Amino acid sequence: IKQPTDLENKELQRLQVLMQGSFNSEKQAQTDSSYFNISLHMYPIWEDRGNYLYVEQALNNRQNKPYRQRIYRLEQVDALTFKSHIYKIPSDSLWIGKWKTPEAFDMLKKEDLTHLDGCEVVLKKLEKDYFKGATRDSSCKSTLYGASYAQSEVDITLGQVISWDRGFDVNGNHIWGAEKGGYIFQKIESSPL
Repeated sequence: IKQPTDLENKELQRLQVLMQGSFNSEKQAQTDSSYFNISLHMYPIWEDRGNYLYVEQALNNRQNKPYRQRIYRLEQVDALTFKSHIYKIPSDSLWIGKWKTPEAFDMLKKEDLTHLDGCEVVLKKLEKDYFKGATRDSSCKSTLYGASYAQSEVDITLGQVISWDRGFDVNGNHIWGAEKGGYIFQKIESSPL
């Protein structure tokens, strides 16, 4: 196995820094009523174990009831390619709001997580602070609202994450998720509290 160079480690660290923080889609929701104001919190956990982020998404006015809680593990594949592996958390209700106290995750073991096979997002570095990626075609299985698979497209830049998650049925018909394009999340805070 080829050891990453210092430069590659810096690129992986930069990606993680761009992704971390608290974001919301308030501006987009104000200008287009087909989008909700969603909060997105992404904060590093397990810093001694690698590049992990705890991720929590909720309607902005219902942050105590998030609809998505995940752990992402960032990995560098080559000089310009990165992967974000997605993990499901057991008893996720116990972790609501824990992005404010990332050390709480020290009690959680990696073995307790469920890796969502086929749901990893492959990201390419396009510019200094611009990473773009997506899941592979129909590899990410999803049964949400009768879907067969989900697809994600992501753009990560300085101060902004654009995320377009959609579900499709077995025939490729759009079942859930935004229709026109991704949610535009603007960074509102870089560190918890």
